[in-house]
Amino acid sequence: MNILILGGGGREHSLAWAVEQNPKCDRLIVAPGNAGIAQIAECASLDIEDPGAVVEFAHAESIDFVIVGPEAPLAAGVSDRLREAGVLVFGPSAAAAQLEASKAFTKEICAAADAPTAAYGHFTDADAAKAHIRAHGAPIVVKADGLAAGKGVIVAMDEATALAAVDDMFGGAFGGAGAEVVIEEFMTGEEASFFVLVDGTDVLPVGTAQDHKRVGEGDTGLNTGGMGAYSPAPVLSDALQQQALDEIIKPTMAEMARRGTPYQGVLYAGLMIENGRARLVEYNVRFGDPECQALMLRLGAQALDLMHAAAEGRLSEAQAHWADDHAMTVVLAAKGYPGAYEKGSKIRGLEDCPADSFNMVFHAGTAEAEGAIVATGGRVLNVTARGATLHEARDRAYAMVDRIDWPEGFCRRDIGWRAL
Repeated sequence: MNILILGGGGREHSLAWAVEQNPKCDRLIVAPGNAGIAQIAECASLDIEDPGAVVEFAHAESIDFVIVGPEAPLAAGVSDRLREAGVLVFGPSAAAAQLEASKAFTKEICAAADAPTAAYGHFTDADAAKAHIRAHGAPIVVKADGLAAGKGVIVAMDEATALAAVDDMFGGAFGGAGAEVVIEEFMTGEEASFFVLVDGTDVLPVGTAQDHKRVGEGDTGLNTGGMGAYSPAPVLSDALQQQALDEIIKPTMAEMARRGTPYQGVLYAGLMIENGRARLVEYNVRFGDPECQALMLRLGAQALDLMHAAAEGRLSEAQAHWADDHAMTVVLAAKGYPGAYEKGSKIRGLEDCPADSFNMVFHAGTAEAEGAIVATGGRVLNVTARGATLHEARDRAYAMVDRIDWPEGFCRRDIGWRAL
């Protein structure tokens, strides 16, 4: 198959790494890609949020299968246009992608499906939102309704922070994503990620993980796109996974199908675990980043077969085969992230890191300039390792981190602390 992956982050590098190993992959193109992806696949300059441009490119390059990495192209309708043009695609329609693109939509679906989640209010003006906060007090969670690159969620431990978050969102801090706001009950417990593939009818679990959203060690500081992750997540026992499937995910998928918008692709359920029960925090309509990196290192080449089965409606005959091991991803970010940071600093030592089925450095925000790898984003590298135990995976990952010479970068040194 000729395969096109849309995206250019660490998630897409790990997807490309897994797909490229599968003998069914004859040619692999990633748009736009990054410096790490360019070492294993062709990279193409393409506006991946322009459905027409993506369809034209797919036809011109005789693409058989498109895998959509990030959420923005899905919300823009890229999957819809590819399907209309007869190109097989892994990723939900724009209507189904509202499960991530609109938090208010997700709450409405959960209510119809009777799926357990946090109590909430949905607001289109700041005064009403602030009145809700004053009535309910803190801690409380303020969310931009739309897509905000994983950063439009403020967990406010006091009322002043919550009120300021409302002002920021309606004031344009998150662009159009904050034109509407969802305010939720603060849920206590331990959060984990559950990933399933869906083909419109059948649901296939493909892994669990736990992300570290906060920038600081001990899960302190500002929310980020993710500073590290590990898989599997011990808190998500078999019994909890079954409860999440039976009470949250399958009822949601049934409600989407009932509305005429069946879901096809990967569904990432963020779950809050407390007192032996799971409640939904949020849905994402793509693989998590950096959770995907840990999952792909564990899944390997079979990831292509599973995604292809989901796209073709064959999940009932598919099965994920897991090694009995663990994987961890440590994110190296530019100093200053998630605030202002500098671009263009050189990264050295990558050639000293192993690159095999147990150790990989996945690139996120990188480019090649004059023969050197330079940082171009906030989250720059995803150092990922497997081990027989989580301790072993952690030790391997941090050993690679220590080989990388990048004074302008930083990482958290406590990834996996909840499980360890």
